[in-house]
Amino acid sequence: MAELGLNEHHQNEVINYMRFARFKRGLCLKTVDSCFQDLKDSRLVEETFTVDEVIDMLDGLRTVVHSEVESELINTTYTNVLLLRQLFSQAEKWYLKLQTDVSELENRELLEQVAEFEKSEFTSSNKKPNTDLIKPKLAPLNEGGSELLNKTVACLQEENEKLKIRLKTIETQATAALDEKSKLEKSLKDLQMIQGDQKTNANQDITELENKVAALKCQFEKTLNDSTANQKFLEENLVTTKHDLLKVQDQLSTAEKELEKKFQQTAAYRNMKEILTKKNEQIKDLRKKLSKYEPED
Repeated sequence: MAELGLNEHHQNEVINYMRFARFKRGLCLKTVDSCFQDLKDSRLVEETFTVDEVIDMLDGLRTVVHSEVESELINTTYTNVLLLRQLFSQAEKWYLKLQTDVSELENRELLEQVAEFEKSEFTSSNKKPNTDLIKPKLAPLNEGGSELLNKTVACLQEENEKLKIRLKTIETQATAALDEKSKLEKSLKDLQMIQGDQKTNANQDITELENKVAALKCQFEKTLNDSTANQKFLEENLVTTKHDLLKVQDQLSTAEKELEKKFQQTAAYRNMKEILTKKNEQIKDLRKKLSKYEPED
């Protein structure tokens, strides 16, 4: 819109309101005119009047005109309040807060601009009322819907960032688990040097454990793009890994008993027992560390 800086739809709404205001203004002027006409018809029937009679007629006319104008001004105020109520109610449905600048209502430049706009819209002989533009209700504001959508997107993005941070923390924990796995692997390799017959089975268990931990790390990396479902899957893998480690512990315990029986009567028995005791302590520490990855009830 060229004159008031509004789009076409809002300009048409302004025109409808100005048409309504012009109609009410015309009724008010007709009422004032009728007050003067009634005075002429009822009181001005003589050729001459005294000063007191003229004063009395003017006072009566002033009272009538004052009452009519005051009533119309009050009605105009209430009408404007109802119009503002429509706009504010519509804005509140979209969680918007509108503000008004009352000082702009006395801006002479803007008032003259509105007067020119009214003149251009209503004084032309080609201008006709467009009844299609008169609507009983205000249409929803697209701008409000966009703002609400932007807020929703921002909340989702914030939640996504929180999930990414949480998954990165889990990945860090998985890396720590790999480090612990490396330590366990080294301990098992040291034990293989004195186990003899258990070497093949121990190597196989270590390979299986390494493969499962590597698969677990891959699952942790995938969870960067898949939060809840993959996280549950990783927790199940951690439980399975714990069971496998318990199985290895059981095998190591069995091997220890066998070795204890074999070397019980030998001179190297005490040294072997001391080594096995240290390895058992390492396995217990590993169990405590792995218990941190168990799913919470």
